[in-house]
Amino acid sequence: MRIAAALHSNADIFAANRATGHIALSVAAANGRTRRARVHEDGSLRVRFPNAAPESLEAVIVNTGGGMTGGDRFAIEIALEADSRLIAGSAAAEKIYRSNGPDAEMTVELSLADGARLAWLPQETILFDNARLTRRIDVDLSASATLLMAEAVVFGRSAMGEAMNHGTFTDRWRVRRAGKLVYADTARLDGAIAAKLGEAAVTAGGIAIATVLIAPAGDDKLAAVRALSETFVGEVGVSAWNGIAVARLCAKDGAALRHDLIAVLAALGAPVPRLWLQ
Repeated sequence: MRIAAALHSNADIFAANRATGHIALSVAAANGRTRRARVHEDGSLRVRFPNAAPESLEAVIVNTGGGMTGGDRFAIEIALEADSRLIAGSAAAEKIYRSNGPDAEMTVELSLADGARLAWLPQETILFDNARLTRRIDVDLSASATLLMAEAVVFGRSAMGEAMNHGTFTDRWRVRRAGKLVYADTARLDGAIAAKLGEAAVTAGGIAIATVLIAPAGDDKLAAVRALSETFVGEVGVSAWNGIAVARLCAKDGAALRHDLIAVLAALGAPVPRLWLQ
């Protein structure tokens, strides 16, 4: 009984010391400008508004805890009302530290009403050795909404001589337009991640990857990205279907990935947040 009670107590202590964070943000258009309609912050997450863009509202998400580890749970909900404009990103790269067991969990829910335009451009997610992360991204677009989103992941900080040798990374994306599923993607790496990244069919030794999704999009977006093929440091591929375009990027390290990612975004006419360039 004493052993069981001690185990129960340790589990309770562990759970009580895990970080949680929640942001629920909605924005609305009025007189040609986008304003905050509702802002809710809880736990370790905060959102700030530097008002850097003249027509769009800019939101910068801050993790006051400085990173995530096993058992932490963060949730971000962003809703754009009709004809609103929002550029949303993060103040710094999100660091996922080692876990002794449970996953760190991140959920992102984006909802865009008619005529709304969202650029979702957080900085990189950096995974340390033995990190465990499960991320879920759900997007609900109206028929006339416009979305550009980019997510980058770096497996270890090569500049610091660090590698992510083992761990878990699960990334699930679902995008719906007018209630219809138009994009579904799930990636999972588990176990000896460094060895798997070394395989030719995975990243051939690259430790930095990114996905850029544009909706709506057509052949013009493909041509704009492909025109830069000679300038890319890493590998970049782009394709279009179901009225969306998706670019995949892979590079040897985070710096090379950011170089190519900024080039892709510029080709698509996307505003790069100022914090990316500092």
